[in-house]
Amino acid sequence: MTATVTGTPAAPATPRSLWQHADFRRLWIGETTSALGSSVTAVALPLVALTTLHAGVLAVSLLTAAAWLPWLLIGLPAGAWVDRLPRRPVMMVCDVALLVLFASVPVAAALGLLTVAQLLVVALLAGTAKVFFATAYRAYLPTLLREDELVEGNAKLQGAESAAQVAGPGAGGALAQLFGAANSLLADAVSFAVSLLCLRRIDAREEVVARPRRPLRAEIGEGLRFVRQDRLLRRLMVFGGAANLVLTGFGAIQVAFLVRDIGLGSAAVGALLAVGSVGGVLGALLAPRLARRMGTARALLVCKVGTTPAGLLIPLADRGARLGFFAAGAFVLVGGIVAGNVISGGFMQAYCPRELMGRITTTMQVVNFGAIPLGAVLGGVLADAAGYRPTLWLLLGGFVAFSTILLGAPIRGRRDLPTRPPEPS
Repeated sequence: MTATVTGTPAAPATPRSLWQHADFRRLWIGETTSALGSSVTAVALPLVALTTLHAGVLAVSLLTAAAWLPWLLIGLPAGAWVDRLPRRPVMMVCDVALLVLFASVPVAAALGLLTVAQLLVVALLAGTAKVFFATAYRAYLPTLLREDELVEGNAKLQGAESAAQVAGPGAGGALAQLFGAANSLLADAVSFAVSLLCLRRIDAREEVVARPRRPLRAEIGEGLRFVRQDRLLRRLMVFGGAANLVLTGFGAIQVAFLVRDIGLGSAAVGALLAVGSVGGVLGALLAPRLARRMGTARALLVCKVGTTPAGLLIPLADRGARLGFFAAGAFVLVGGIVAGNVISGGFMQAYCPRELMGRITTTMQVVNFGAIPLGAVLGGVLADAAGYRPTLWLLLGGFVAFSTILLGAPIRGRRDLPTRPPEPS
């Protein structure tokens, strides 16, 4: 037998602030702390390879690839496995695994046993745990919140994540400088311990209904068929994969563009990148208001289509006042992406059948996240062949072109996104 998580949170007599929702507060604290730790690790892990082990650039690139490879290898079966299990215990097991994995790096370094091979194994296994955690986490939120609270809940969670991305890189660099790159990974291990404790303290219990277990392939096929037959989900998936392809390519070369083409120092680069993260915080804060005022369908198109031309300011950047082009472009671009993700995240959690949530999520994420390693390689190859500015024009112009994919989605002319899939004809 397998488990299906069902049930909808009861609606209170009066509207409530999510800050008054004790279980949501615990989830928010745990995931915000974890996001900050992961943001520290994004800087610290490459520094361990470069400064402690004196590895080359290829090794650092392989660390990034190893972290995302599990989405391609086990994304689809992970969705089926998560749909068979209560989601909170899955998240707790993942927190324990991540704590042990990242704590192993400073321990091995202290014993003189750390190698690049261990870092690759840690990145690969941590990426695997994050596949399960992210799938369970997305499916778990609707068991805590009412349908009309999902956009606000996603906004608060993604706003905190964007804020962590502002503070995390600087904190990671400072911790590496003070305590050594390997020891700075203890911050991420501690963050997973905090997440684990917060999850343990959540009082709400998932309502689990036993159902007959079927072959894994059949259960994976249900998620694939649901997405294939749903026009709106198909459009969102194709757009997500195309967008991640070009945006990851942009992200892979933006630091090199600022340093080698424009000639900025580390502090200026960090400040400009932080401006984009601030835009993400603002986008997360504004998303619920935009959704209420404009309607979720219109707000989604404004955020995911209307803000994309701002990215074309970025290739215009140069020294002096023209750095403002990069700052303005990144601020609007990241703000629109995060706001759109908040709205689409709330839509998915309300729209998709609860018992299929894990499989639908991973079906879409295999395409979305599977494009990330390819995009990183694409950005580097194009920059080597054509130069930084032409590559930026191509990638960010491509993002504008790909955003029109959403204009063909069955939501034009609607005020709000649907809350239920259409009945099969």
